[in-house]
Amino acid sequence: MSKSALQAVRTEPAPAIVLDTHRREYLTEDEVERIIKHAAGERDRLMILMAYRHGLRVSELINLTWRQLDLDAGRLEVRRAKGGEDGQHPISGREIRGLRKLRRQQPIGARYVFVTDRTGAPMTRNGFYKLLEKAAAAALAAYLGHANVQNTKRYARMNATRFDGIWRD
Repeated sequence: MSKSALQAVRTEPAPAIVLDTHRREYLTEDEVERIIKHAAGERDRLMILMAYRHGLRVSELINLTWRQLDLDAGRLEVRRAKGGEDGQHPISGREIRGLRKLRRQQPIGARYVFVTDRTGAPMTRNGFYKLLEKAAAAALAAYLGHANVQNTKRYARMNATRFDGIWRD
């Protein structure tokens, strides 16, 4: 190879390889709405909506009391955990309607906004995680066109190496 050809090879820039190594760590509003749509009941839909809209930690959500809400003024008093900054948040008509309906279903004088169906005790962290997981699985199944969530779970467990070389000639 001549010296000029070697210089040409060395001076040509290498093709750029761009890898998207940043993974998105949040859900879009549309994705949250899909999960809400597939939640089991109105309480569950409202919990997911309020957690998303107000950026509530699970502990902040499950410890929410009726005293923190002013439904007539459309206000939520957010009490942040872990040294966060407390504040007043506006609540939407959709939230107000859901909260009023939820309050009518509870006994007069109930303290917590989100209680369990079975015992009427305050919702637990684990209970919220389970309802969220169930709603998200149903939303994923619907997105993939599966009528049954079990089909989605089965396909998600499949080992992709089973298909290695399937299209080789």
